[in-house]
Amino acid sequence: MVSDNELRKLRAAPAPDAEAKALAFEAAMRAYDMEEKTHIAAQGSASGLRLTERAQRLWSEIMQKKLIATPAIAGLIALPIAGYATFYMLAEQPSQVGGEEKITETLADKPAMMKPLVLQEADKQKKVDADTGNRDAAEALAAPASPPKSESTVAGGLSQNGLSPNAPEPAPSGEFALSGGASTAAPAVNDAARTGRMPRAAAGSKLMVQQPAAAPADQMLPQEANRDRVEDFKTNPVHAALEDPVSTFSIDVDTASYSFVRRSLKEGFIPQADTVRVEEMINYFPYDWKGPDSASTPFNSTVSIMPTPWNERTKLMHVAIKGFEVKPVEQPKANLVFLIDVSGSMNEQDKLPLLQSAFRLLVNRLKPDDTVSIVTYAGDAGTVLMPTKVSEKDKILAAIDRLQPGGSTAGEAGIREAYKLAQQSFVKDGVNRVMLATDGDFNVGQTDDDDLKRLIEKERRTGVFLSVFGFGRGNLNDQMMQAIAQNGNGTAAYIDTLAEAEKVLVEDASSTLFTIAKDVKIQVEFNPNKVSEYRLIGYETRALNREDFNNDRVDAGDIGSGHSVTAIYEITPKGSGGQIDPLRYGQASVNNGGVANADEYAFVKIRYKLPDEDTSKLITTPVTAANEVSSFDQAGTDQRFSVAVAAFGQKLRDEDATAKFGYDKIMEIATAARGADPFGYRSEFLSLVRLASALGGNR
Repeated sequence: MVSDNELRKLRAAPAPDAEAKALAFEAAMRAYDMEEKTHIAAQGSASGLRLTERAQRLWSEIMQKKLIATPAIAGLIALPIAGYATFYMLAEQPSQVGGEEKITETLADKPAMMKPLVLQEADKQKKVDADTGNRDAAEALAAPASPPKSESTVAGGLSQNGLSPNAPEPAPSGEFALSGGASTAAPAVNDAARTGRMPRAAAGSKLMVQQPAAAPADQMLPQEANRDRVEDFKTNPVHAALEDPVSTFSIDVDTASYSFVRRSLKEGFIPQADTVRVEEMINYFPYDWKGPDSASTPFNSTVSIMPTPWNERTKLMHVAIKGFEVKPVEQPKANLVFLIDVSGSMNEQDKLPLLQSAFRLLVNRLKPDDTVSIVTYAGDAGTVLMPTKVSEKDKILAAIDRLQPGGSTAGEAGIREAYKLAQQSFVKDGVNRVMLATDGDFNVGQTDDDDLKRLIEKERRTGVFLSVFGFGRGNLNDQMMQAIAQNGNGTAAYIDTLAEAEKVLVEDASSTLFTIAKDVKIQVEFNPNKVSEYRLIGYETRALNREDFNNDRVDAGDIGSGHSVTAIYEITPKGSGGQIDPLRYGQASVNNGGVANADEYAFVKIRYKLPDEDTSKLITTPVTAANEVSSFDQAGTDQRFSVAVAAFGQKLRDEDATAKFGYDKIMEIATAARGADPFGYRSEFLSLVRLASALGGNR
């Protein structure tokens, strides 16, 4: 066992050994000398830490020692940047003492769409030592509200004063403006440099842009009101042949209604009843009716009687007219004036841009010795292109491409200017026509339809006719277009697609431009001994008084080269019942005894004038049992298809006659009678019937 004395000896520190101490010191000195000999000294002079290194060291010490909380850190970053931005802004824009200047801050009420340029380079560097949340907060505080980049205009630049209604505001100029917006405010910047004061209309600085406040995200924007104007009319009633045996109307070769109906259905809704003019639906399609043998007789008529598909007690009397088709080599020279609406309401993709494309198609269809002039109207009217031969096609097309929308609609001034220009380049024995392209919105000058009709009636006597082409919707004045086209010895078409423009201005160019007969009227006298009742399908807006038929001063529709015109009556044979009760008093019978023509159904009379004449001529056709077919299927293909279109138009108007006749029945007739369809018009009709059935139910 170890004693306490021995343990106390162990606790005492031994005395240092002098020899060992000397050896250790000598070894340390040798190691130091060796390091001095082998170490490579750094070149250059020593310097202090860089600013970024100092900031990093300071940031590291702060984070390690937990001296400052997170909000304080955000303040340290944000305040210097905000102070610098404020100083820079005040340095560029001196304070203004006057109290009349209106300043709108967009930082609070408009979110920044893009990062400011002053931070873009800094954002590229990786900041691994910074707190992400605090950095974003600092950037949001320092970033000015940058407006969105201006969208480019369509169709070669639609802009005089406008982009489309949905386009964003143009970007302001200045140091923070992005590409595409700097040029728009260059004059304002130059004025500011000269005066030392920003103009009131362009008082936008880096943080201030005069713009309307954005609507809240959850607020429902009001729908734009539909301002289309369409003539109201009632469906033709049933007439008793005994009381009112004569029906008189003007022909109608317009096709605008069909195009409008097609657009409505393709946009997903059943069209308004008054936009459906059944005769225009029927006459939209080309038919292979028998035409005249020579130009001396401008057209030929064919009448047939067949059973009615939707009413077993009635029959259809089908009147078909085919105009003489002028051969291309025989077509006269054309003097055309394009009267183009470039008002602000035309600033939509389906208006002026589509119009420009449509007229380019027409120019490419004309002959080199034809003449084209261009008149535009907005706040006032102006001549864009003086009469120019189509041989200079590039010049004409360039003038069309330069058109831009803007201003109010001085349509009356434009019409006067167009007629004046047409007279300057008038072609004797040729085609002289003003071609008005518009959405129909006249709001400067003579805006009343009757005033415009009188103006057109006066000008048509000079031998210059008028055609009207409607574009767009929501502001379409169909009523005015129909009125001035009828009084201008022209046609009205509605162009909703480039394909429709090709149909009207290329495929149907001859019938659109070259008139073969004017003031064409039809009068039908029904024999009460064979027909108890009748009603005319369509032509409600073309009705004439009985005495108007022989009055050559009364205007009526025109027929162009190769035009097809169809009119359909639904008649009730005598003894088949009817909708009208017989009279208690008056004539009890119509016993004609030995009077001739008692076996005729009706007597059809057509009156017309040649384009350069003022006295009408008469064509007559008696309708007898020889014109009748025993069953509907025995009727011709074109006749049956036209009846299907007539049924479809009545169905869209929700008329009583076809209330129990479903879309499926219309589809069945049209499919069986589709026949030759080189341009696909009839196939498209079948798709419209399917759409209507889906939208309105197979009622």
